[in-house]
Amino acid sequence: MRQQDIERLLPAVYQAAAQPGSVLAGLLDVMEGMHAPIERRLAAVDDLFAAYRTPEAFLPFLLRCVAMDHIGRSLPSGRQRDLIARAGELARGRGTAGGLCALLETVTGVAGFAVEEPADRPFHAVVRVPAAARDQLPLIRLVVQEEKPAAVTVSIP
Repeated sequence: MRQQDIERLLPAVYQAAAQPGSVLAGLLDVMEGMHAPIERRLAAVDDLFAAYRTPEAFLPFLLRCVAMDHIGRSLPSGRQRDLIARAGELARGRGTAGGLCALLETVTGVAGFAVEEPADRPFHAVVRVPAAARDQLPLIRLVVQEEKPAAVTVSIP
C-alpha cells in the first residue's frame, strides 16, 4: 500500500500532520516499505494454485487437493503438474475405461493405452499397454489397482 493510500485512511487531523519531512510522513514511508513484500506475494497468489506456475515444493499439497497424491507422489515434477492440470477432466472419467486410459497416458506420458472388456468374462478388464510404456509397468499396475472399480478384476498382459 502506497504512503498516500495509507494517509487517506487516517483521521483528518493526522492527514494534516503528514507533511513531507515530518515524523508521521517518515512513519508512513516505513509502513509502505513493510507492506510491499506482502502485496507482491498477494498479487501472485494465483500462481500457487496454477499447475504449471506453482513452485515445485507446493506440488505435493496440490496433489492432495485434487486427490491424486496416492498416484502422483512418485512421479517426476512435470508429470505431477500434468496430473494436477488434468485432475478435473480425469475425475469426470473416473471408473470408466476411457478415464483409466486418460489417467495412464497422463502419468506415463505415453499415448495408446486400451481397455478391453471381454464379453465372455463379466466384471473383468484387460489393459493393453503400448510398447513405449512397458518400462513403467510397476507404475501402471499401481494406477490400475488404485483406480479400477472395486468389483472389477484386471489383467495386464
